[in-house]
Amino acid sequence: METIHTADAVRVTWDSEPVKGGAVAVGRDRIGAVGKLDDVREAFPRARVRRWPGTLGPARVHEGPLPDAPSPRERVHEVLKLGAVAVLEEHVDSAELRAAAERNDVVVLPSARRTAIVPTGRADLAVFDAAGECVATVCAGRLVHRRR
Repeated sequence: METIHTADAVRVTWDSEPVKGGAVAVGRDRIGAVGKLDDVREAFPRARVRRWPGTLGPARVHEGPLPDAPSPRERVHEVLKLGAVAVLEEHVDSAELRAAAERNDVVVLPSARRTAIVPTGRADLAVFDAAGECVATVCAGRLVHRRR
């Protein structure tokens, strides 16, 4: 089943102009469409719609050491709570941490890269409120974090 994510504003890249009334359709782990909510709903009439407060854009790459936590799984989850779904391999320094990243579909990259929302691309999204706090993270199409 497809899900349409919409927010107060949608950015295809974090440095692009925000689109008011924008939306992103997600099916499985891929982006099906990006555009105005009405157009996306017309293309995916049976999709569930999730409305988020704030600005929706591409999930981020966590460029520093992973946050401290009691276990590798919890360290990876802390990254997801920051709106990131990718980490740099220089900071994934143990087999356990690498396995935790893989189990959670977190991408391990050799170097930082720019992220964007692209039709047919992997569905990695994040929503941030006006204060810059992560409201929700979608990793490979799955909602993996939502702040209540």
